Amino acid sequence: MLRHLRVTNFAILSDVSIELGPGMNVLTGETGAGKSLIVEAVNLLRGGRASADIPRTGADEAVVEAIVEVPADLLRQVSAVLEAAGLPTGDGDGSDVFIRRVIQRGGRSRTYVNGALTTAAKLADLGALLIDLSGQHEHQGLVDPAKHLEIIDALSGEPSLLATVQAAWTELANLRSQIAALSGEERNREARMDFLRYQIEELDTIAPQAGEDLSLDAERQRLAAVDQLSSAARLSEELLYGASECAHDRLAKALRELDKAQRFDARLGDIARIVGEAKTLIVEAAGELRHYADKLDGDPERLAWIDDRLATLRRLMRKHGGDLANVLTKSVELRAEMETFERRDEMLGSLQTQSGKAEAATVAAASKLREARKRAAVRLEREVGAALTELAMGSARLTVLLEPRELNATGFDHAEFLLASNRGEDKKPLAKVASGGELSRIMLALKMSLRNADEVATYVFDEVDTGIGGATAQVVGKQIKSVAEHRQVLCVTHLPQIAAFADQHFCVEKTEVKGRTETSVMKLSADARKDELARMLGGQATSKARAHAAELLEDAARVMAKPEPRSQAKATAKRGAR
Repeated sequence: MLRHLRVTNFAILSDVSIELGPGMNVLTGETGAGKSLIVEAVNLLRGGRASADIPRTGADEAVVEAIVEVPADLLRQVSAVLEAAGLPTGDGDGSDVFIRRVIQRGGRSRTYVNGALTTAAKLADLGALLIDLSGQHEHQGLVDPAKHLEIIDALSGEPSLLATVQAAWTELANLRSQIAALSGEERNREARMDFLRYQIEELDTIAPQAGEDLSLDAERQRLAAVDQLSSAARLSEELLYGASECAHDRLAKALRELDKAQRFDARLGDIARIVGEAKTLIVEAAGELRHYADKLDGDPERLAWIDDRLATLRRLMRKHGGDLANVLTKSVELRAEMETFERRDEMLGSLQTQSGKAEAATVAAASKLREARKRAAVRLEREVGAALTELAMGSARLTVLLEPRELNATGFDHAEFLLASNRGEDKKPLAKVASGGELSRIMLALKMSLRNADEVATYVFDEVDTGIGGATAQVVGKQIKSVAEHRQVLCVTHLPQIAAFADQHFCVEKTEVKGRTETSVMKLSADARKDELARMLGGQATSKARAHAAELLEDAARVMAKPEPRSQAKATAKRGAR
């Protein structure tokens, strides 16, 4: 549940902290006090988009922070999402998640989960498990048939069936893609094979070898510089051994002097041996240089052949990109593609067999999913119908239309909710017949039906009381309170009949401090609640209004204490057993 919320420099919310509790938390206050801003801040915690102008005037950034306590039955799912996103799990048992959004002026934002920087998209994956927000925008989304199948699947309580269909469809789609690639137009296939043959024949004719270009380039450099190499070798041999006063003669002279001198100092013997070794090495080096120079051959024909070979190799490298290693890789790829074409009929037959099996598996999984959806649709109609009766829409009937469509990743079902607002009227799509108030009540009825199936820690109801009042408002309050028995609820309302059901009641007030508007949020005591409900009833907390407020609180307590009718209790027990 949303345990702690702090909002700073967020429009008129300069610094607001709220300690929420379990059950039903209600926010009330005058229009424009900042209730919707608090809901907008909560929406940011679930990965919502940040408005560019949200930072308070004079502030560079707005900050929204929260501590969310994860219910025990959601710990595994939340931990899996955190691990997949590469985020820390927070405290020791992972039951608390710390979220922080920083919104800079201009719309740029930073997102942190458990102290680690992340993206709003990854927060949205996590937020789907932590917070469910129902408001005016979501009411409009309710009329979108694209969302209806998701609602049915959520109620079915069998997510593994949809996952099985999606996995089977992915395999089937992959096989179909391979078949389509092999079953292309025959003329194009033959043209491609001719092209491959030409390319492979060219590569076979040239037969490049790994590293060949580098070794030929080195040989070419030697052949092109044969005169310089010969001159350098013979001159070096002469300086070492052949010329007068050459290095060999100088060392011989030095060695003679050392031989004489070592009679007077034996330590010169070691040096004399080194000079003698140098003299021997010079003789060897001179011989090697003479041999090297004698074997040098300009071979202009070999040089011309190397030039031609290098030009051919470089043309291949330009053609196939990169270096000679790329050419050899391309050769392997071309041969593999050619083999695929040559084995086309064999491979096509194998793929078609696999595709047939994959399609049968997908259809079987989709059929099981359809049966689950049919059961969920019947249950949804029954439970929503019962809830609408309580919500003063007893004449209305919500029907789930399940129609077949082409097999895809979600099965072969199309779902759409139809509504007959009054008896005797034809059922029509929600978008054509439902008013704002009706959509609010239908949304609440759906939440009532889904409250055991939804995997979410906190429900947020933002003014779902649109278009209702009187006795219906009390029923709405009771329904929201019932949802709060299973999950934490944060509810923004203008109706005292709904606020009377709160476990924690917060009042949002707007004041002026030093010429600037400030919003504060205060948790109300029992007496303060009566004053606030009295204000909501008549604008002023008169004794009569306070007495009416006390009566509302008593009625709410009495309604929740009243046992369920036998038929409804059986239905509830049956849902729990499922």
